[in-house]
Amino acid sequence: MHSEGHSGSEGSGIDFATMRGRDYPSIRQFTVFLENRVGQLLEVVRRFEGSNVRIVALTISDSAECAVVRFLLSDPEQGREVLERAGLAIVESDLIGVELPDSPQPLLQVCTALLQAEINISQVYPLLARPNGNPAVALMVDNIEMALDTLADKGFRSVHEDDLKDWD
Repeated sequence: MHSEGHSGSEGSGIDFATMRGRDYPSIRQFTVFLENRVGQLLEVVRRFEGSNVRIVALTISDSAECAVVRFLLSDPEQGREVLERAGLAIVESDLIGVELPDSPQPLLQVCTALLQAEINISQVYPLLARPNGNPAVALMVDNIEMALDTLADKGFRSVHEDDLKDWD
């Protein structure tokens, strides 16, 4: 169920040029595959000790053989170096971040807006960071640009990598 075309709002007033050559503000997710053994996650998390990199979101899916760990990091460039130095095979993906509105069913509002634009969500998980003091989620969607435009048109605020750098 992929959407055809664009939402019609050519540019939402957001002018982003990322180092990855994209013109939309995405958040990088790092996926690491670990052997499903006791202590493997702790071993990876400890790699960030002594660095300025903080884990701002984490999700784990495991099977009998391996665990798939997905990270969002406060400093993606330095974080990638930490993971690579650990000798881990990593996969990098782009996600979007969105602040949740102060309402009884904020996730329902986000999902409804994306469904109306025929945008599929394949992953969603909360951020530990609270940019601007508000709860936020990371979403993997099938059309990042259209999702960002749609959410901006509906009044949602995006979360960008820079918002994750300095949180307490």
